[in-house]
Amino acid sequence: MSHPAGVTLPRTVDFGQRPMLVFWEVTRACQLACRHCRASATPDALPGELSGAEGRDLIDQVAGFGRPHPILVLTGGDCLLRPDVFELVAHAESRGVPVAMSPSVTPMLTPEAIRRMVDAGVKAVSLSLDGATPATHDGVRGIPGHFDQTIPAIRSLVGAGLRVQINTTVMRRNLEELADVAAIMADTGVDIWEVFFLVHVGRGQATGAITPLEHEHVCHFLYDASHYGFTVRTVEAPFFRRVVVQRRAGGAVPPGEPYAALRARLEERLGPPQPRSTAHTAATRDGKGIVFVAHDGQVYPAGFLPLGLGSVRDRPLAEIYRDHPVLRRIRAAEFGGRCGRCEYADLCGGSRARAYADTGDPLAEDSACVYQPAP
Repeated sequence: MSHPAGVTLPRTVDFGQRPMLVFWEVTRACQLACRHCRASATPDALPGELSGAEGRDLIDQVAGFGRPHPILVLTGGDCLLRPDVFELVAHAESRGVPVAMSPSVTPMLTPEAIRRMVDAGVKAVSLSLDGATPATHDGVRGIPGHFDQTIPAIRSLVGAGLRVQINTTVMRRNLEELADVAAIMADTGVDIWEVFFLVHVGRGQATGAITPLEHEHVCHFLYDASHYGFTVRTVEAPFFRRVVVQRRAGGAVPPGEPYAALRARLEERLGPPQPRSTAHTAATRDGKGIVFVAHDGQVYPAGFLPLGLGSVRDRPLAEIYRDHPVLRRIRAAEFGGRCGRCEYADLCGGSRARAYADTGDPLAEDSACVYQPAP
């Protein structure tokens, strides 16, 4: 498929052969019960969780993709509630597999735990921040005082020298605070701001999604935010990459709200933008460059796409990733509707998780995108 002028894709990794990111839900256990939790996490580990030996075997399977090895992201639940999590990190380190961790901000995230992450060679750590005020963040998380625990935790991780990513889920209740969240990114010195766009799975069924036009406005705002020294990327909004290409080519910004207010607030808080954008535009999507292994070894295209592909207990992860017919069609951009006609189909490809949530078809068009492809 041809690409619009200015579209460049990284060719260093063949996403048909290996993912860039393997997410492993090491446990469903978590002390939080956040309203938009993909995992619908529970206080205790669920039966059927991969054992320590099975976990080490999974890490060996990730190493089996060959070099460059995918990054293994240990997520949950709360990965710190898995008792052998640092033994798993050590095993990955011994196999040359880079590891990132995604803990929850709980009493488990101690200075000692942070030191162990550094000593174990963890490459990056991600935390969630879903508002710029205690009222908003605590309201989303469902835990009073959680905002006032999260900001010091971010500073501690940055201060320890770890590469820190902050995850923010966009929803009705925090839409107007996004520029102030961006200011927190700049103030705390984090490396990456990863912005999640809601897909209705797990407890996310109950949260307030924004409209497709508001999605477009937020993507334009995020392009502006990428000029302040931290990398910006999106989850389940690959059309952000289309917006980045359009803006870099001199494309117009959308008129009206909420974009105008967000941009004005961003410049009020952080001053004029730097010339260079650090928007992330690698052409990955659910099942292309990304794969998710659940706590029980079941494999999915991504954490928000509950379409089972098989189990690592039965087949090697590389075999599932490379050969599953649905993943092959996703990587070939064999989409229906507007996504199938779109000149950005390979760069973007739409949220396969949202298509599946809306229609039951992971190859359908993404309802959150407003773009109309050229005839």
